[in-house]
Amino acid sequence: MATPPDEQHLCLDNQVCFSLYRAANAMVRAYRPLLEELDLTYPQYLAMMVLWSDNGISVKLLGEQLKLDSGTLTPLLKRLESKGLLHRGRSEQDERVRVIELTAAGQALKQRASQVPEKMFCLLGLEVEKLQSLKQLCDELNQVLDQR
Repeated sequence: MATPPDEQHLCLDNQVCFSLYRAANAMVRAYRPLLEELDLTYPQYLAMMVLWSDNGISVKLLGEQLKLDSGTLTPLLKRLESKGLLHRGRSEQDERVRVIELTAAGQALKQRASQVPEKMFCLLGLEVEKLQSLKQLCDELNQVLDQR
């Protein structure tokens, strides 16, 4: 029995949000074995990528870049600190500001992690242009949703 036209918008298979949800979950699952080799979860990997490019960043700025609140970010940073990958300290300019510095082990992990993007690209098997288009569409969607 076909779905009546006025109910098409309630059909799960017609939902962009569901396709994005499934794709995001599948992507995180695909990363999992690669990140297990680094002893990182996906959110930890994202945080480390920011720190590898901007070591010494404040906790506040890291949270803004990752779109994470302090209730989510603080436990994540504590776990990374307990692994010996970073140190959370105070800014010399303003003691109220918490800053994150990578340890030698955290900096060294970057070399091992540098293989992850290429491995994911091979695993996905999509053309570079398609991946770039997908990223652009996601970025546009995020920009629209961030303005709300």
